[in-house]
Amino acid sequence: MKHIYVVGTADTKGEELAYLAACIETAGGGVVRVDVGTRAPAAAFDINAETVAAFHPEGVGAVLACDDRGRAVEAMGIAFSRFLIERQDIAGVIGIGGGGGTSIITAGMRQLRLGLPKIMVSTLASGDVAPYVDVSDIVMMPSVTDMAGLNRLSRVILHNAAQAITAMASRPAEVTASKPALGLTMFGVTTPAVAAMVERLRVEYDCLVFHATGTGGRTMEKLTDSGLVSGVLDITTTEVCDLLLGGVLPATPDRFGAIARTGLPYVGSVGALDMVNFWAPETVPERYAGRLFYRHNPNVTLMRTTSAECAQIGRWIGEKLNLCYGPVRFLIPEKGVSALDIEGGAFFDPQADAVLFAALEATVKPTAARRIVRLPLHINDPQFAEAAVAAYCDIANP
Repeated sequence: MKHIYVVGTADTKGEELAYLAACIETAGGGVVRVDVGTRAPAAAFDINAETVAAFHPEGVGAVLACDDRGRAVEAMGIAFSRFLIERQDIAGVIGIGGGGGTSIITAGMRQLRLGLPKIMVSTLASGDVAPYVDVSDIVMMPSVTDMAGLNRLSRVILHNAAQAITAMASRPAEVTASKPALGLTMFGVTTPAVAAMVERLRVEYDCLVFHATGTGGRTMEKLTDSGLVSGVLDITTTEVCDLLLGGVLPATPDRFGAIARTGLPYVGSVGALDMVNFWAPETVPERYAGRLFYRHNPNVTLMRTTSAECAQIGRWIGEKLNLCYGPVRFLIPEKGVSALDIEGGAFFDPQADAVLFAALEATVKPTAARRIVRLPLHINDPQFAEAAVAAYCDIANP
């Protein structure tokens, strides 16, 4: 029998946790109450803080005997993450908390599979929640008032949260996975290419397209690590530009790591490596004054990568590809890497592109499984999409 895990720091949120659990039980949900407090232990909890803390690699003392509040919260987050992934009876998780509780609970939620219901009622939910959600599907629900005892408003908020998690947990989605899933990366400036690939592949594959905005690439790689996709067409690797050059939509240093770890069939390309993303023009770092920019919209400013930067990008990607032991085809469209990098386009720069391509070819160590393929095409040409699909089918069905 699966249960809804009701989680919080019982040393400071005991009254609210009891009310939330009661609301869930009234709505028909089975409850497991979990204490992740780092101070005085609380009674009457199904799983106490000491039990959770024991999952820390250094033991209970690393969490509950720590004098520094910040370090204790961080340590409990690690322990709670390890605790949650060991549980086999979770129908959903709901947490309540302020700053410390939100940090601890969402650290654990992020380790759970996508699709498993997760609600975090938090005093921080109306601000920037990216550090807490990251690439997971956590629902952040504002608590509105602080959690310092129940009041007429907090009772309504917690009641609503209880109804939501109970409904989610009791009526899980039923999706029939009749086709293998593929991950694809796309940006606005590579949309024609990726859309054409999806159109050709969708008969045999469930195509999951990710917007290459930093979180998109990380989500795709999380699914890859989790075994939820059978292959990847990573056409738009632009997040590497932002990682190396300080843009606002960066990959992490582990970009391509999931491909290296899993050995899944991989077709990649240089989509949108001609640009670095910033917000409004006034947010562009001063060191880039005088560069070539394109105003994508009032809130997004694109900067053209130089030849020197393209060489750096090409080497970085090449070194990552060398770590991939599975079948790899990396396609180079010689006539341009984005909708802006085309003859007459704002970012058309054949010299910078040539440096990028040369750096890739000089860095990648070709093998029978790993190859770079040049194509006398623009990335958005229909023939490029056909070549990418053919390359994937070749390595996925040898």
